[in-house]
Amino acid sequence: MSKTKKKKSPTREWVDALVFAVVAASLIRWLLLEPFTIPTASMEKSLLVGDFLFVSKMHYGTRIPKTPLQVPLTHQKIWGTEIPSYSDAIQLPYYRLPGFTDVQRNDVVVFNYPVEFQYPPDLKTNYIKRAVGTPGDVIEIKLGELIVNGEQAFKPEEMQYSYDVISNRPLNPDFFKEYGVNQESFLTFSDGSGYLVFATDEVISRLESSPVVTSVNKRIERAGLRDNTIFPPNTDYKWNRDNFGPLKVPTEGETIQLTQENLEKYFYTIEHYEGHDSVVLQDGNLLIDGQKVDSYTFKQNYYFMMGDNRHDSLDSRFWGFVPEDHIVGKAWFLWLSLDKYESMFNKIRWSRFFKGID
Repeated sequence: MSKTKKKKSPTREWVDALVFAVVAASLIRWLLLEPFTIPTASMEKSLLVGDFLFVSKMHYGTRIPKTPLQVPLTHQKIWGTEIPSYSDAIQLPYYRLPGFTDVQRNDVVVFNYPVEFQYPPDLKTNYIKRAVGTPGDVIEIKLGELIVNGEQAFKPEEMQYSYDVISNRPLNPDFFKEYGVNQESFLTFSDGSGYLVFATDEVISRLESSPVVTSVNKRIERAGLRDNTIFPPNTDYKWNRDNFGPLKVPTEGETIQLTQENLEKYFYTIEHYEGHDSVVLQDGNLLIDGQKVDSYTFKQNYYFMMGDNRHDSLDSRFWGFVPEDHIVGKAWFLWLSLDKYESMFNKIRWSRFFKGID
């Protein structure tokens, strides 16, 4: 006689179902799609704070985890604690499965924030920006206008800059809301004389036509002024957020001569992202693992990222290139959008449901 199969207890069934769900969700999150939330205004108005979107791992190819010893469905910490969710005892070499395409210029890309050196590359905080420069591109900004390879770059339809807005009476959040400016996109001057407003060209045109607005001035920094927070660090380039470059984006396999100019532009990248044990600048010479080198061949591709909210974005102008091994995926489509300043059903931005990302 065959033995009757013992029926699973309800507890065992719940445990099995939970294990299956965690495994399935982990595989989907790793191989196909990962949810992402827009936390800051750096991509306004193209993407809004409170947008929930899916990031496609398939487009550029799924990365094999560099840090495999990790609690499933976590990132840096175990939920609700300060306990690390991973061990870096094992670090695998970078490898990416074949994808549908490479990163294209002007794609909206999710990537690991490069300068978070306290974490392994695949566990750094996720950022989202537009890839305005791809390998081999020459990036330049003149008076706030982006130029790529000597030509005027693509301008996102909802791109924003900052403006000084002066009015003949105090303005409240309801006034700005009528013009499509949310509460996080304007600040009152300390002396109450006006407002700093982040807005699109269309919004600014409407504000200029308002009878209560007396003047609007775009905040563009002058050429020839050095901002010490701008990339590359420790140089004398008179670059700022609105006047930058020219700077060429490195390409895998490209060899450069280590002139003084190239050392100033690329030393930081070689030091931090090319995988060498020791990179030292000594008496104007580059020493890699103790050996002096006169030329250098890049080991991977790099990208130059910028936010569509050009004056409220911490991006490649400030911290440099994004290495290929830091690319997470392509921002694909929105599945939910919530406005934290509204209540009940008004919180939901219905028009943004399942909107594609351009």
